[in-house]
Amino acid sequence: MIPGDSSLSRRVIGASIEVHGVLGPPLLESSYEECLALELTWRGIPFTRQHSIPVVYKGIRVNGLYRVDFLLQGLVVEVKAVEKILRVHEAQLLTYMRMLNIPAGLLLNFNVPMMRDGIRRLTLR
Repeated sequence: MIPGDSSLSRRVIGASIEVHGVLGPPLLESSYEECLALELTWRGIPFTRQHSIPVVYKGIRVNGLYRVDFLLQGLVVEVKAVEKILRVHEAQLLTYMRMLNIPAGLLLNFNVPMMRDGIRRLTLR
């Protein structure tokens, strides 16, 4: 099994499809994030929301802090509501995955007519 292609990622994708089906596009990212948190909770999927990631330079924690939308066991999830997923969005998720040492991530863009077109699975090589 490749990272990001697990039962957990499929369950998160199912939850995102449900949220998209009810809300549709285009709303603010925060609305989708809030509803996805509800859907994950209702489905019994444990997660941490807005998980803090400190910046560490040569073993020293420095000013600077990142927040990942959802952190699940072995999976990082970033929510977007943008016209198009750009390389910078993918780079952001990959950076979070590296900083957390988690090999799998989902980038979920809710601003699409069909949710399946807004899903990107990323893995660290």
